[in-house]
Amino acid sequence: MSPRLDLLRATLIVLSLLATSLAFHLVVVSSLQHRSSQQRGYSAFRRMVAEGTAPAGPTGADGRQLSHGTPVAYLEIPSIGVREVVGEGTTAADLMAGPGHRRDTPLPGQTGTSVVMGRQSSYGGPFNRLGDLKVNDKITVTTGAGISTFTVISLRFGGEPTPRPLRSGQGRLLLVSAAGASYFPSQVLRVDADLDTSASQAPRAVVKASALPPTEQIMGTDATSLWRLVFWIQALIAVTLGVVWSWHRWGRPQTWIVFFPLTALVGLFASAEAARLLPNLL
Repeated sequence: MSPRLDLLRATLIVLSLLATSLAFHLVVVSSLQHRSSQQRGYSAFRRMVAEGTAPAGPTGADGRQLSHGTPVAYLEIPSIGVREVVGEGTTAADLMAGPGHRRDTPLPGQTGTSVVMGRQSSYGGPFNRLGDLKVNDKITVTTGAGISTFTVISLRFGGEPTPRPLRSGQGRLLLVSAAGASYFPSQVLRVDADLDTSASQAPRAVVKASALPPTEQIMGTDATSLWRLVFWIQALIAVTLGVVWSWHRWGRPQTWIVFFPLTALVGLFASAEAARLLPNLL
């Protein structure tokens, strides 16, 4: 077989491995990553609550705007088994660790509508069963300001009417996720829940709705790490050339022993970067 055909075959094999690596990453690796992130987030949030430094607004105890991923709440939905630490921000990278609080809205339990977004399938799929919620189901959220309880009032998809506007001094929680087939969502699901307990006054917002970048909006994608994906694709090409060279110089057994683990490793790193380009609610 000619070297060109060998190169073509090796390229097809590597591309297949990359696709398989992406699927493996989304289904298996991402769930492990989510679990680890949640454990770290829970420990950090519990410590902040105990020390009285848990965020009660868009800024921390030092007066600075909260950084992406900062734990801001603990969300519990007993009817669907959700117990998740909520981080600040809703980019694709933010939602890899768990549900995220949209930065242009107040925290749950404060006046106004707080928005929390979460993934449907990948990275633990914390909102996978959001569609199983029913009207009058209860939701509990713990923040630096205390514990708040909410009652679900509606589940709606795109185009369906929104619930009645809030009156002055009231609070509401809006949960948002993708809906449809796992990893192939066809629409967006929104769950509205009204605050049962007294609402605390929401601090002045730091990020306005008009200034929220597209990467943090519903089904937003983030291409800021595209350069890293390009780097790993270049590494994949280099490994492919090495496979072809080894196939002719060392033989098949040696090539499999040396290059299969390396190719799999590079494929996993490349798939991890590719996952960042997917919609944040996937």
